[in-house]
Amino acid sequence: MPKHPAPAAALLLSLTLLAGAHHATAQNELSPDSKPQPGVPRGEVLKFSFESSNIFPGTYRDYWVYVPTQYSPDRPACLYVNQDGVQWQAPTVFDNLIHKKEIPVTIGVFVSHGRVRAGNGQAALDRFNRSLEYDGLGDIYARFLIEELLPDVESRKATDGRALRLSRKPEDRAIGGSSSGAVCAFTAAWERPDSFSRVFSAIGTYVGLRGADRFPTLLRKYEPKPLRVFLQDGSNDLNIYAGDWWMANQMMERALTFSGYEVEHAWGDGGHNGNHGTAIFPDAMRWLWKGWPQPVGNGPTRNNTLNEILAPGEHWQLVGEGYRFTEGPIAAPNGEVLFNDIPNRKTHRIGADSKVSVYLAESHGANGQAFGPDGRLYAVSAADSRVYAYAPDGKQSVVADGVRGNDIVVSHTGNIYVTEPLGSDPGNVWLIRLDGAKQKLDTGLRFPNGIMLSPDQTLLYVAESRSHWIYSYQVQPDGTLQHKQKYYWLHVSDAQEDSGADGMRVDRDGRLYVASRLGIQVCDQAGRVNCILPTPNGRVANLCFGGPNSDILYATCGDRVYRRKLKVSGVHAWAAPHRPAPPRL
Repeated sequence: MPKHPAPAAALLLSLTLLAGAHHATAQNELSPDSKPQPGVPRGEVLKFSFESSNIFPGTYRDYWVYVPTQYSPDRPACLYVNQDGVQWQAPTVFDNLIHKKEIPVTIGVFVSHGRVRAGNGQAALDRFNRSLEYDGLGDIYARFLIEELLPDVESRKATDGRALRLSRKPEDRAIGGSSSGAVCAFTAAWERPDSFSRVFSAIGTYVGLRGADRFPTLLRKYEPKPLRVFLQDGSNDLNIYAGDWWMANQMMERALTFSGYEVEHAWGDGGHNGNHGTAIFPDAMRWLWKGWPQPVGNGPTRNNTLNEILAPGEHWQLVGEGYRFTEGPIAAPNGEVLFNDIPNRKTHRIGADSKVSVYLAESHGANGQAFGPDGRLYAVSAADSRVYAYAPDGKQSVVADGVRGNDIVVSHTGNIYVTEPLGSDPGNVWLIRLDGAKQKLDTGLRFPNGIMLSPDQTLLYVAESRSHWIYSYQVQPDGTLQHKQKYYWLHVSDAQEDSGADGMRVDRDGRLYVASRLGIQVCDQAGRVNCILPTPNGRVANLCFGGPNSDILYATCGDRVYRRKLKVSGVHAWAAPHRPAPPRL
């Protein structure tokens, strides 16, 4: 073969390279919006440092604040936060777009990642917090911005003495960044859509450095949040041990589209640099701020399970608050719902009018509770290691003792199943029969917590709170268990080592609803999480289906109780077994 191309081939190669170079130049060419323009007032950029973080202790960092000339303290300004300091020719872009009224009057905050100074800078390196702060999932960086850095910004003044006042409205706040800073920006908005609703993401690192590769999956399983997202990347971006940036960004765009988000993108052929991002930044800002000051909205998700269970226009509603710690909601046969305020040793009743009253003034500090087919309310008390029963007239009796129970379910036949996570011999699942005889069915589980029967009552589900598993057992005719299997696989919060799985319920279609650290994870019969329903305060310990048609989902969430009407109905263990349709495998 020749060492050099033939003349015709050489000419074709030259033209191809020339065309590619022209394309790259055009793709990265800056518009007038990125350059100072005559007659456009120029804002100022102030530099500050921040060294008093409690969230990232010991860190120091510089940050810069852009203050537009048009800003007046009489009205809080819109906000744009950018990671990795000043990028994108952003101050000049803001000057031009604010002057043309194409974006609102916006204060820009450009913050560097934190560093922990070495004791001896000549002999040792600082600790660099960039990957820790930017690449990880969870709300820690969002909290740093909201609780620490932005209040510090508002303690500063412009050179002419103007106080810096930032709007608190999410529709007035945008956040962005490049590479890991882009993931950081998206994560902050994802975790706190109440604080940020517009995201600019350039060459985003949605890969397996610290778990951001999970985003395309998580996006599809949650209800869409009120976020508008602009993505940029190039086909020559990184492809290394952690993943393929180019493919990951396309997966993000497809997941956002699938899930009903407002999303726009600018794909090119660039590498892992800021050239293309800088070129398209003005257009990205116009698109992100379009329609302002209207709040950012979203469209319908294409997640079948969310569409099958969620009723349009129905959202979480607060039932009651101010309790010390709520647990164990359970539906009574008449559709009313009971829940425990454990430290106050009281059981409350939620009536048909959603009003809350005291049902049992003394409930022995009960944890889980369940109605039986005999109409009695059964409750387990870890405080005195007993299982109690309450007759409809309020008469109390002890069913069994010596079991430090946490949760309970009573089958249609009257068999009682109890989890026992604590005690001198912890990690147990118990069977208690109608005559009070008890039998240990399993042991050695890592904090067995919630417990539930399948709709047809042939399977028993036990939540292992300190792992990401829900165990499935086959119930035998005598009430004992066989064929134990780690069956339901749950998502785990990035800030925790386990799912924190707690209370569980099933609906008539066989779905399992699991209270967890991430919210209520809804699983199909095949053991897969199909969707996740977070609660308004981010906490949930237990849940149940209540109301006259058993189609209202109640959740106990720390000091609060919420409800939400669904399109599906729950199945109660005290009722006759129900056989759902087979799962889609």
